[in-house]
Amino acid sequence: MLRRIIGHFATITKHKILVMKGCFHIGLYRQGLLHDLSKYSPTEFLVGCRYYQGSRSPNNAEREVYGYSQAWLHHKGRNKHHFEYWTDYTLEQNAVPMAGVKMPRKYVAEMLMDRIAASKVYNGAAYTDSFPLAYYLKGKNHYLMHPDTAKELEGLLRILDKKGEAALYRFVRTRYLKAKWDR
Repeated sequence: MLRRIIGHFATITKHKILVMKGCFHIGLYRQGLLHDLSKYSPTEFLVGCRYYQGSRSPNNAEREVYGYSQAWLHHKGRNKHHFEYWTDYTLEQNAVPMAGVKMPRKYVAEMLMDRIAASKVYNGAAYTDSFPLAYYLKGKNHYLMHPDTAKELEGLLRILDKKGEAALYRFVRTRYLKAKWDR
């Protein structure tokens, strides 16, 4: 059990540091510092230790046992950089009852840093800048994400894939986060 505790702590801390560095590159200092602090809460940390394997999210292992992940439900309800946080009932008569809500750009940018960091942590030395886009494309058909948010995220991941991390950081910092979001 001690090996799993240390392994889980090291994994989430490495992830948090990578997201923090990414957020600092794009000027989101506060979000970088506060990113994923709920992972250290007992609700998330203890489950993470119990199901830690080192090669994938412990939340998926918890889902396999119970059919849902209590740790994930706790996490996504407290962290605005997850598109799952941004869902609500829709008032449209002929639509599905739940819909994705358009995310503010600062949270889309943090979600982008989160996805890059997760790809780096789980793929290790094999990581390339194409991994976050490939992972997104593999699952995008079942995401309950606002179409504008999905388009923005995919566009940003395509910049990473084609031009690399430095170009992505520059674009996000100087153009994407500077654009006005009409709300």
